[in-house]
Amino acid sequence: MKIKRLFDGVFRIEGRLATVNLAKNAKVYGEDLVEDGGIQYRMWNPYRSKLAAAIINGLKNLIMPSGSHVLYLGAATGTTSSHVSDIVGADGLVYCIEISERSMRDLIKICEKRSNILPILQDARNVDAYASDVGTADILYQDVSARDQADILLRNSELLKKGGYAYVAIKSQSIDISRRPEEVFKEFLDSVMTSFDVIERLDLAPYDDMHLFVVLRKK
Repeated sequence: MKIKRLFDGVFRIEGRLATVNLAKNAKVYGEDLVEDGGIQYRMWNPYRSKLAAAIINGLKNLIMPSGSHVLYLGAATGTTSSHVSDIVGADGLVYCIEISERSMRDLIKICEKRSNILPILQDARNVDAYASDVGTADILYQDVSARDQADILLRNSELLKKGGYAYVAIKSQSIDISRRPEEVFKEFLDSVMTSFDVIERLDLAPYDDMHLFVVLRKK
């Protein structure tokens, strides 16, 4: 079996993305599990994860070392956050902010087998409600469907350490369906540039239409 390391904790196996399964033999969304040399890998579906799609589309900067503390906004049912859990490992922590009670119920089931995921049922706009739980994060990951995505990022940037990286899926149709996606993306980036430097930007097609994935670094 041909296995290539792409980033810390991220691998390509026979052309497919994978992470090492932190919760051995446990699946999250029906993904394939593969064993090699006593290590179990989880296949990572780019049609189910914007971070996986960004990696396949050529992401160059994935700074998420083992032991990192990640603030994850919009965790939903835990598909991508479970792979982030794999990447940061048992010594890391993933604070998962999710507003939907239904999604949270599914996420909690994942947490029963992954002690490094901490689910928080809360609106990502209401930073004060979870700031004391999170403290200072090394990494911020944002995947929220809202018109005020830029404002949500800026509010939560208070919890991100200086020089820390933010990974953001900008959803143009959630912000303004009447405007060209390129205009929406530019307005978003212009509005956060006082706090962040833009390190990288990637189109997520064909996995997600009218989304831009950006890597930012806090000034």
